[in-house]
Amino acid sequence: MLIRRPPSIPPSELTPPALYKRRKFLRAALAAPLALAAPAIAPAKAQAAATPDYAPNPAFTMEARGYGTFTPKEKMAGYNNFYELGTDKRDPAANSHFYRARPWRVAVSGEVAEPLDLDVDDLLKLAPLEERVYRLRCVEAWSMVIPWMGFSLSALVKKAQPTGKAKFVEFITFNPDELFPENSNSSLPWPYVEGLRMDEAMHPLAMLVFGVYGELLPTQCGAPVRLVAPWKYGFKSGKALVAIRFLEKQPATTWNVLQPGEYGFYANVNPNVSHPRWSQASERAIGGGFLPERRKTDMFNGYAEEVAGLYSGMDLQKQF
Repeated sequence: MLIRRPPSIPPSELTPPALYKRRKFLRAALAAPLALAAPAIAPAKAQAAATPDYAPNPAFTMEARGYGTFTPKEKMAGYNNFYELGTDKRDPAANSHFYRARPWRVAVSGEVAEPLDLDVDDLLKLAPLEERVYRLRCVEAWSMVIPWMGFSLSALVKKAQPTGKAKFVEFITFNPDELFPENSNSSLPWPYVEGLRMDEAMHPLAMLVFGVYGELLPTQCGAPVRLVAPWKYGFKSGKALVAIRFLEKQPATTWNVLQPGEYGFYANVNPNVSHPRWSQASERAIGGGFLPERRKTDMFNGYAEEVAGLYSGMDLQKQF
């Protein structure tokens, strides 16, 4: 079950005071985005959707990247971060029955010429779907190699026609306290918020994902639509998106506000910048056996050739 908060115990006694104060601040900061994010989401029965057509993209194959083998599908689906469904890596699979991915709407607003309110199946029609094999690297120093199905985020950006004021893109997920209040999860202030700089959002590698392993996303993996930015740590890739906003100023993102010393806004995979509690110099592959060998972490998760230019002139030790 999800984490429950006994009504007789105040949140300030369950959480370190400094972290509790930051959570209160973040809830206030996110009040406006939450008001804009009112999707049609279903906690129980929902309409089924057919797996859409897609084509493998040879530029992103395992052979092109030297990845070796896919992470086993059952490992990917049973061990992941999806904080709305719990904080343990196995919670999302156990608690995925709490919501359904159809019907679902995604609101696009902010500094745009064309605000959008799209059903997810209309969103699927914005661009041809393709399969891309990306490695996902998590800040806890583990990685997976996954065949994602979707299209470049830039297709949605172009459809929304951002104005000259739009410098950042904010991604907002559903609020689990509203969707299933009887199983309230107080682990984080909701909704979960992440963001990219505009040039990051327009980069061809940044992807809106609707499926994995040739099938629609399972709910524990962020159905019906999630973000994947493969050169960044996994927490940047918001799941089950309900709203996307184009902003002039950098958004207040969840982990960066709660624990700024551990989670930077950029969150680029960088083996030279250690997490305060562990090194990022190496990683272990999920699904690599009982005691998988650790491998050296690649700068930008192996995508340096494509994305390093986005950060030219930046101090990556400070802007991490």
